Amino acid sequence: MARICIQGPDVALEDPMLVEGFPGVGLVGKIATDHLIDELEMAYHASVHCEGLPRIGVYRSGNRTVRPPVRIYVSEEHNLLALQSDAPIASQAVESVAECVSAWIGDQGATPIYLSGLPAERDEDRPEIYGVATGETGETLERHEIPAPSEDGVITGPTGALINRAAQRDADSLGLVVECSPQFPDPEAASVLLEDAIAPIADLSIDVRDLVDRAEEIRQKREQLAQQMQAIGQDESTQAQPLRMYQ
Repeated sequence: MARICIQGPDVALEDPMLVEGFPGVGLVGKIATDHLIDELEMAYHASVHCEGLPRIGVYRSGNRTVRPPVRIYVSEEHNLLALQSDAPIASQAVESVAECVSAWIGDQGATPIYLSGLPAERDEDRPEIYGVATGETGETLERHEIPAPSEDGVITGPTGALINRAAQRDADSLGLVVECSPQFPDPEAASVLLEDAIAPIADLSIDVRDLVDRAEEIRQKREQLAQQMQAIGQDESTQAQPLRMYQ
C-alpha cells in the first residue's frame, strides 16, 4: 500500500516549502538536498513507502539505525521539508511514486521545489541555472531574478513526473534546472542550486563552501550511485534536456 508514515515528532508547519532530492544526472538534486539536510540539521520526519520503491534498508557509518531508502526530513524553525532518496527510481515505479508523493505534498499544503540537472560540457565558468513553474509560482522566480529557459526542453524521470502531476492539477510548484556534468557527480552545480535559488526562495542561509572544498571527496562517494543512474538510461533518470533531443 502506498503511504508516507510520520515517524518523527509532531511539528507545526504553515505553507512550508519542500525540496526534492531524487537522484538524477550529475546527482545535483540529491547532493543539494543532502547538504541542506545536514547544514540545517533537519530532523527525520517520515518514511516513504510508495509502490515500486526498492525494499532495502539504509544505514550510515557510525550509526546503527536503519531507514528506508526514501525519507522526509523537517525543520520547524525554517518551515521546510526535504525529500532524501538513496536509490534510483526504476521506470515502472515513476508513475506510482509521483502520484504517492504529489498527494502527500498536497495534503501538507507545501510548495515543492523540484531539482534537475541539464547535461552540459562546461569550462570553469559558473554553471547556468534557470527556473520553471506550475500554478501561480512563476512570480517567485521573477522576484528572485532566476532566468527563464533559453530553449524548449523537457524534464524526465521521477522529477519530471512530479512536475507533470503539478501541471495537470495546476498546483503550485517550482522547478530549478542547473547545468552539470553529464557523467559525474557535480557538487559545484549543486552548490549553485543552493546558493542562487533554493536559499533565496526559501529564505535560508546556507553555507556551500564545504560542497566546493570537498568536491572531489563527494564525487568519489557518489560515483557508484551516478553509475547506477547512467545504467538505467536517460528516459528513467531525472534530467532536463532540449526538446529536440526528446522528440
